[in-house]
Amino acid sequence: MGPVTLFDKSFLQSLSLDESVWFDHFFLSVICPIFYVETLADLAKKRKDEDRSPEDEVRIIANKTPVMSGAPCIHHGQLCISNLLGFEAPRVGQIPVAGGRPVRGAGGKPGVVFENSPEAESFNRWQKMKFHQIEHDAASEWRSMLAQLNLPEVAGRMRALGITPQTCKTVKDAAGIAKGLVHSRFEPEQQIALLFSFVNVPHGLQGEIIHRWSQAGFPSLAMYAPYAAHVLMVEIFFQIALAANLISSARPSNRADIAYLFYLPFCHVFVSGDKLHKLCAPEFLTAQQSFVWAPDLKSDLARINRELMAVPEKDREVGLHKFAPRPLGDASELCVALWNKHAPAPSKEATMKLSPEAERKLVEHLKSFNQAPTDPDVASVPADELNSISIERLVPAKKGSWWLIPKEIADAERGDRE
Repeated sequence: MGPVTLFDKSFLQSLSLDESVWFDHFFLSVICPIFYVETLADLAKKRKDEDRSPEDEVRIIANKTPVMSGAPCIHHGQLCISNLLGFEAPRVGQIPVAGGRPVRGAGGKPGVVFENSPEAESFNRWQKMKFHQIEHDAASEWRSMLAQLNLPEVAGRMRALGITPQTCKTVKDAAGIAKGLVHSRFEPEQQIALLFSFVNVPHGLQGEIIHRWSQAGFPSLAMYAPYAAHVLMVEIFFQIALAANLISSARPSNRADIAYLFYLPFCHVFVSGDKLHKLCAPEFLTAQQSFVWAPDLKSDLARINRELMAVPEKDREVGLHKFAPRPLGDASELCVALWNKHAPAPSKEATMKLSPEAERKLVEHLKSFNQAPTDPDVASVPADELNSISIERLVPAKKGSWWLIPKEIADAERGDRE
């Protein structure tokens, strides 16, 4: 199991299909809502390349989107509200996902089954060039919204508060001001009002949130609701950086790009080819996290692909997990270095080979668990007391040059269907 990795659209677009297979295999992807919306928005983009339609462009991105590991992440607004209401936010290496179905497996043991997400279903349709009118409409609305954003006005409001290129000279300065605010107990009512406005917290929940915070004695927002504080910190940073001319107010797309930083708390690695991310993301990462420049990771994935393509085709038909369980290369290679830092070698027990009989019983158990009826009582069971979690995925047998699952199994299943 590789590092949990947040990626932006520019990185995925830069990969070849084969390179995207290795990224999906070696990294557990945080598929954040911003990536989904940006991809969808390409349906409304006018292309200079007349040989490729907007639908073609979206299909190409959909084909490269990770399918084997990782998961679509819950929207940051929902996570903020949950955190403000007293629920703990996931930590680094934990991707917050929605839609789990509570069940009881064999022996009445509680668990959750995550069926295919709406995002996964959509990307599967887009790969086949199947688009709904509502998606075209949503794409047009998104691009229209970006075009109407008045970032110079936002920058002007912050300058009126004294934030100028003279008072804030670097992105580190801007991040320091934003971090100081959410870690202070200064004017908590103003902090929460700003967060309510930014996250669009429903009016009916605002009173409960304020009451809970007041009952706790109004500790700093960073102590009371760490994830909500992170989101507010990124938003304040962005507005300060605009006012100080550290980020251009002439590019409305910067508003969407900065939103990727809302999802940093969940990943080990953030990979991007966007200069705004390269400039700003390191200010919000801990020593235990890594920012990776997209061309560097693309280059190393291309190296891995070249070296493994030299292996005889028959040996490559066993499926990725058996053929290349970990990135190959020495410690100086980027993928190997990221695994060494963020994905320690598994225990011997975890790598033990199962006998054919044990594999058969495991498959039968998983099928039975996935088909178990919904049990609403399990929904109240704490996450650390769940016995099993199953995540359903739409995985093609082969992608690009590579068999994602063993060819022998794919051929057998194809024969059964015929």
